[in-house]
Amino acid sequence: MINQTLILIQCRDAVGLVGLIANTVAAHHLNIVTMREYVDEAANRFYVRIVCAGETTEPGRLIEELTQRLPAGATVKLNPPQQKRFAILVTKEHHCLGDIIVRHFFNTLGAEVCCVVGNYDDLSAFTARFDIPFHHVSHEGKSREEFEEQVAAVLQPYQPDYLVLAKFMRILSPDFVARYPGRVINIHHSFLPAFIGANPYKQAHVRGVKLIGATAHFVTNDLDEGPIIAQDIRTINHSYTVKDMVRAGKEVEKSVLSKALALVIEDRVIITGNKTVVFE
Repeated sequence: MINQTLILIQCRDAVGLVGLIANTVAAHHLNIVTMREYVDEAANRFYVRIVCAGETTEPGRLIEELTQRLPAGATVKLNPPQQKRFAILVTKEHHCLGDIIVRHFFNTLGAEVCCVVGNYDDLSAFTARFDIPFHHVSHEGKSREEFEEQVAAVLQPYQPDYLVLAKFMRILSPDFVARYPGRVINIHHSFLPAFIGANPYKQAHVRGVKLIGATAHFVTNDLDEGPIIAQDIRTINHSYTVKDMVRAGKEVEKSVLSKALALVIEDRVIITGNKTVVFE
């Protein structure tokens, strides 16, 4: 297998950036295999994902040279960790967790599931079948701060790269989210903000919706409004019962979360403000 070098850059846009980067990389005897760039003209920002054949013997020097030659304030990342560690937070629904764990078991996830944390213990027996640590941290009778401190204490020894909220039905505080900036990924149905509160599928059925959707996004302090990673929809019709809608919704949630995690694992997502640049 040929060794590769991955370079991620974001900076202020300027004339000649592609040539400057290519020449700097070539000086380190790296051959560019793919180079995907994007310019946000409104924000005057430049983003690029570069895959090179081979490995540089001086990675620190390459980063330094690129940073010095690019516009001030540039961010350069070289070979982010390939084997990322996911901690999964759950409540009672199993469909998203099950999809992740099965992929993990068959080595098709591309990341390690280091632990599962649930505010109910309903999914502990399932997780145990795959020898993945499960931690039950109940929220009952506790303030949100007390609950989150206990969750943080459980997560600390694992040092996860990302937290995945696999239908984790608790709103996380800004203080908790700040512990993992840009590293908390959530999945929810795309009825929001149309059908909020309890029984969204029942509300949608009454309204006669014709689309089922899901959105995977990074969690920020604005509830369900963080940078979007992936979305998808499926059409339905008048014959769908509430149960049919729930089943269809779970399938699209699994699919969208799986796609979002793959994009993150492969370092194809760059957060910029409240949006993402996704190199598919």
